[in-house]
Amino acid sequence: MTALHPITVVGGGLAGLTLGVALRQRDVPVTLYEAGSYPRHRVCGEFICGRGVDVLHTLGLYPKFIAAGAVEARSAAFCEEDRTYRPKALPQAALCLSRYTMDRLLAEEFQRLGGELRQRERFTASPHPAGVVRATGRRIEARRTRVQWIGLKAHANQATLATDLEMHFVPGGYVGLCRLAGGVVNVCGLFAVRGPIPQLAARWKDFLRGPVGSVLRERFPRVDFVNESFCAVSGLNLRPARAEKASECCVGDALTMIPPVTGNGMSMAFESAAWAAEPLAAYSRGERTWEEARWEIARRCDTGFARRLRWARWLQWAVFHRGTRAVLLELGDRCDWLWRAWFSMTR
Repeated sequence: MTALHPITVVGGGLAGLTLGVALRQRDVPVTLYEAGSYPRHRVCGEFICGRGVDVLHTLGLYPKFIAAGAVEARSAAFCEEDRTYRPKALPQAALCLSRYTMDRLLAEEFQRLGGELRQRERFTASPHPAGVVRATGRRIEARRTRVQWIGLKAHANQATLATDLEMHFVPGGYVGLCRLAGGVVNVCGLFAVRGPIPQLAARWKDFLRGPVGSVLRERFPRVDFVNESFCAVSGLNLRPARAEKASECCVGDALTMIPPVTGNGMSMAFESAAWAAEPLAAYSRGERTWEEARWEIARRCDTGFARRLRWARWLQWAVFHRGTRAVLLELGDRCDWLWRAWFSMTR
């Protein structure tokens, strides 16, 4: 029997770990490099919706997520500083689980299936060799821009939510809330910063609480943030990218990052990993060349994500302009079918 070509995955986030699991389910030899270690907190909305849930079912991971404490979210609401719009039922239940638990679960599953996980180790071989997939997370904004995007996240106790998911718009950004197991709430925000990035170590709670007198601040009358769960990222590159233009094989945020306000970046990580698994397995078995496998993965990702990225880019612009946002939220408040349409367009 011809020996299988090994696959190397660089980056152990959601996309990298899920790809490793999918490949090991196909008996492909996989080595995964992760510069950090598990478990860990990550800036993340911590809920999976849309097609990402389908991927978890396909890979047999959904029951494991439930057993690990994942909870279903079935309702959502948008809020301005001084107004809460009517709660809406989600067209499809979302799944909420902390990244602290999720990454550890996926890492353990990858190793249980026989994958080689190298934590606290960086991949140092040539940039684009055959058999190497980059899943190193978000693309950094390399060019100088007038506005920098920063992401903040922390867990909180004693926060009162009206629905399972809430999206609060504040000056220059938004804060998303979702229920986790045990009464914990994930508080995750995206903010546009002009000029120097503020001292987040001292001010992050002010960002996540929202302005005094806002609906968001009312959610936290006696909030107890879990300090060790706080994490931040900056230099987020929200411009869509096409896989066919990349010089290497990428999955997840290393390929492209959907504006977080649309709420399905985690789904795209799972989907891109699932789409990449079979072409990579075919390469491993010698049935495709590396270039054939890489181009097939690029084609699947570009085709699968094109419409969502177009809608998400428009939606990101619209919700960060107060007048346009007010019109959209008012229409969505009155028209359930429009709410469902918006949801499906970016999922």
